[in-house]
Amino acid sequence: MRQTLDPATLAEQVVAGSRAHIARALTLVESSRPDHREKARELLELLRPYTGRAVRVGISGVPGAGKSTFINAMGTRLIEQGHKIAVLAVDPSSSRSGGSVLGDRTRMADLAETDAAFIRPSPSGTQLGGVARATREGMLIMEAAGFDTIWVETVGVGQSEVAVAGMVDTFLLLMIARTGDQLQGIKRGILEMADVITVNKADGDGAGEARVAARELAIAMRLIKGADEPRTPVLTSSSYTGDGLDDVWKAVLNHRAILEADGSLDARRAAQQRDWMWALVRDDLETALIRNPAVKAIAGPLEIDVAGGQVSAVEAAAQIMDTFRANF
Repeated sequence: MRQTLDPATLAEQVVAGSRAHIARALTLVESSRPDHREKARELLELLRPYTGRAVRVGISGVPGAGKSTFINAMGTRLIEQGHKIAVLAVDPSSSRSGGSVLGDRTRMADLAETDAAFIRPSPSGTQLGGVARATREGMLIMEAAGFDTIWVETVGVGQSEVAVAGMVDTFLLLMIARTGDQLQGIKRGILEMADVITVNKADGDGAGEARVAARELAIAMRLIKGADEPRTPVLTSSSYTGDGLDDVWKAVLNHRAILEADGSLDARRAAQQRDWMWALVRDDLETALIRNPAVKAIAGPLEIDVAGGQVSAVEAAAQIMDTFRANF
């Protein structure tokens, strides 16, 4: 990483909309170096007055649902209406090499070519569910830079949805029509989290299947949600023809309007801030544990003993924690 600018200068340039400095700020908050983490904290504190005004949308769906293509089509549409779009696309990282495909930019070619959009592919690393640790901080940087709509794309259906739902205003679930039972393989939990659902790829020969899938999903949502809970809208859309995109965006804005009207938006964001605080505490504790010299000294031999069956994982974990507490 290049020599880091002081947080005050970096914050000033981010607020001014300098794309080069936005990129440097994002790189800073993604860094795990202790000195970079300290500067990142200073930067975020300086940017805090400029945050909190954007529409935050999380988007997920089964593999092949066309999430990146959908964001490209929807983002292009919103830019034509005068919006500025930021996309934080969390890519799956290799558990062995740490490498990441980072292919979202190739599927968002239209957004990549305009200054009214900023795409940040971010490898998920080892974070639970594939959500990069710096995603929240990245959202704040993009808001401070003047982007009024923030999209967070997850790697797919799994634990990442829980994390993303805890950092956005509206959680959008993309589905695709399938032959046979349209609901097969869809977990109840992901449907419960969804604020808006759209069956994507509703074009050509797939349009009819998409409508059938949407009807089945609507019935499922009535069974899942209680009688006193607001009904989750289930729509159809096509990233290629543009059909249904305006309806999806209207549903996102309607959901946000409902949250604002009854005060739920402020309450939701307050709860998200509390959760984020403890997430940061856990992250710092894990980092301190891994970097502790005494823990490092025993970790390697213990791993060998656990792999060889000489020591149980439970006993090894207890030894590591005892060593950490004694040498913290």
